[in-house]
Amino acid sequence: MEAMVYLFLLPVFYLFFLLWKFIDGKRDQECYMLDYQCYKPTDDRKLSTEFCGDMIRRNKSLGLQEFKFLLKAIVNSGIGEETYGPRNVFSGNETHPSVLDGVSEMDEFFNDSIEKLLDRVGVSPSEIDALVVNVSMITTAPSLAGRIINRYKMRENIKAFNLTGMGCSASLISINIVQNLFKSYKNMYALVVTSESLSPNWYTGNDRSMILSNCLFRSGGCAVLLTNKRALRHRAMLKLRCLVRTHHGAKDESFGCCIQKEDDQGRLGFFLNKSLPKAATRAFIDNLRVISPKILPVRELLRYMVASLVRKMYQNSKGGGKVVINFKTGVDHFCIHTGGKAVIDGIGKSLELTEYDLEPARMTLHRFGNTSASSLWYVLAYMDEKKRLKKGDRVLMVSFGAGFKCNSCMWEVARDLDGGNVWKDCIDSYPPESLSNPFMEKYGWINQEDENTFEEKMKEIDEAKALKLR
Repeated sequence: MEAMVYLFLLPVFYLFFLLWKFIDGKRDQECYMLDYQCYKPTDDRKLSTEFCGDMIRRNKSLGLQEFKFLLKAIVNSGIGEETYGPRNVFSGNETHPSVLDGVSEMDEFFNDSIEKLLDRVGVSPSEIDALVVNVSMITTAPSLAGRIINRYKMRENIKAFNLTGMGCSASLISINIVQNLFKSYKNMYALVVTSESLSPNWYTGNDRSMILSNCLFRSGGCAVLLTNKRALRHRAMLKLRCLVRTHHGAKDESFGCCIQKEDDQGRLGFFLNKSLPKAATRAFIDNLRVISPKILPVRELLRYMVASLVRKMYQNSKGGGKVVINFKTGVDHFCIHTGGKAVIDGIGKSLELTEYDLEPARMTLHRFGNTSASSLWYVLAYMDEKKRLKKGDRVLMVSFGAGFKCNSCMWEVARDLDGGNVWKDCIDSYPPESLSNPFMEKYGWINQEDENTFEEKMKEIDEAKALKLR
């Protein structure tokens, strides 16, 4: 009889063991963000209104119509005059950039942010198990990842990934790579380094679809330290809940809406097509379809389904308004890519967000500009410095990138965050009373000129400038 009992209990215990092993293994696959460090370039790299005007006048291929277009674009961009540019534009060398210009720009960021991050967390470079670097617009040999490994003398068995060409959505692609690594390896430290190299990519032609990128993109970067060590979860700032990637590269219109190319005169730049808003909307909608069931409560999904069904049944009757899903039922904070004022406005309208929800993205765009893939972390840092992020809060990150891609993820705040980041020196002045920049006040006269008077005016400005420098 006892033998029969043992025969019965043995498979039961084995099933419990397998279940425990599965659950325990899942716990080791969690992705925790220990800390992050946004890059703040030195003040001598700030793009003031006066300097931007001087830099634009250096481009002799621009005429009156291009000046009017640039004035309108800059005034409506939502970008302030404390953003940062690459050093070669300050030396007047943007027309003939070198590989060294791009590499030096990256070294300046690496040496600042990576060191600050590792020192603050107390992790040695030799303890890093995985390194993921994403810088879209520069390719070097050895890679930038190899450059970091050499600079910090990291281990020879480190798992290194170097991503290029992924655009503004590359940060979440890097996080996804780390997330997948954590499913296969226990007790890892992973360092994600995200930035963009503007030095070799500052457009010096007169194609309006390419010169627009000069008005939007600015220098920046971020280093992020992640782990799946269970023993460190109490030190974590955020815990990754889910991540969804959407890629519309198979659609020709989406693929070609933003692309690096040469203009008719052979000048390299980044082309932004008029179909970009349409491509972004399609990718955003498809991405939301996938991530919504993962982050929203069942009651909201049921409400949306019922409301949509009722609207379909009575779509011909009067007063049938659009049914919108309420993302605030599952999201506390919205971390939106600062692709431009139109991008922020579009997402806000689609998700019916308030100005409070959009404030972090708007302020980041104004203070730092579009720093490409790293912009999400500046938005997060704004929320952090404003003491908005409390334990248990849910943060939705949304990014867009060339390809065309839309990536999103949900983080859960693991503990109350108390700031002390890249915003600490200026957070008290945000939000300002007005986001308008002084370009219209200083250069509004351009709109009143014709071709003849414009040339005379420009000569007068250049002569006055030369006289001032003597």
